[in-house]
Amino acid sequence: MGLDITVLGLDWGELERTPTAERQDLLYEAACPEDFDWHAEPRAGWVFPASPKVPWCGRYEFHSTTGTYKPHFWAGDGWDTARKFADPVLRESLDGFLFHLIWEGDDPPEVVPESGLFPSDSTPWRPSLLLACPPPVVPVIAAHWARAEPLLEDLREEYDRHAARPGGWIADFDAFTVLLREWAVVVDETARRGWGLLGLPF
Repeated sequence: MGLDITVLGLDWGELERTPTAERQDLLYEAACPEDFDWHAEPRAGWVFPASPKVPWCGRYEFHSTTGTYKPHFWAGDGWDTARKFADPVLRESLDGFLFHLIWEGDDPPEVVPESGLFPSDSTPWRPSLLLACPPPVVPVIAAHWARAEPLLEDLREEYDRHAARPGGWIADFDAFTVLLREWAVVVDETARRGWGLLGLPF
């Protein structure tokens, strides 16, 4: 069984006003609502609200993945390979965009992003976060994308030469950019609302 990811955009103030011990259950409800219709056609894009019980939260359903974290991991790995061949402006901008979302970079942050969000609990079933971007960070990520997007096509040849993985989760430049553009939709809408982002491993 592999790792999945559920991405939530949420009103950070509402999260902080929620008693710490109740936060995990509310976020689980947003990720997998009790009233979810398993027989309905799969949705793609933003679902607002994520659950009637969590009206201050939206859930993003990636149309280019099946919910698994693997494409996100391999997109980060592809960038790790391709970035040395990118224009310096594109490299700096995509570094800033992907670092907060799916790429660890060479210098990961010292502070664990989930620190203080959930009760301290070392039990193995305690959910951790795959990403946490408070509201002040989200517009910064959006600005990185705005600078990177016009230059992205210039990377096509070098990406396909050095980072393509035919038959893999992110097979080529096209698959790479499809996923990046979905992340841009996630970031832009979250920034527009003044919300924060969480990525949960379920």
